[in-house]
Amino acid sequence: QVQLAESGGGLVQAGGSLRLSCAASGRAIGTYAMAWFRQAPGKERLFVAGITWNGVIRNYGESVKGRFTISRDNAKNTGYLQMNSVKPEDTAVYYCALGSSSTSAPPGPKSYDYWGQGTQVTVSS
Repeated sequence: QVQLAESGGGLVQAGGSLRLSCAASGRAIGTYAMAWFRQAPGKERLFVAGITWNGVIRNYGESVKGRFTISRDNAKNTGYLQMNSVKPEDTAVYYCALGSSSTSAPPGPKSYDYWGQGTQVTVSS
């Protein structure tokens, strides 16, 4: 069993930056795809970014392309989401997730088996 814990959320002004971390415990994450999703109040959970186990393939949701960067450090059992040029519409609870896909980082939530509790990101205008 894998436990995931997100951190780094908070309040940031529009145009600013934030770095989220996802620390895993219980099992090495080196063979899992990792992704970040976000969910705003009353809305569905949306794909933000995904990365394959070896970091070779990275996918991004259209609304964050060019602003957010996903990365991972398997030796530290940790993943990251660097958020730059944030906008008020980026406000949401951000979740990290791990999935067993070995060749891609799919955008669908059902492709992921393990989820963290989420961290709140609020962007003020």
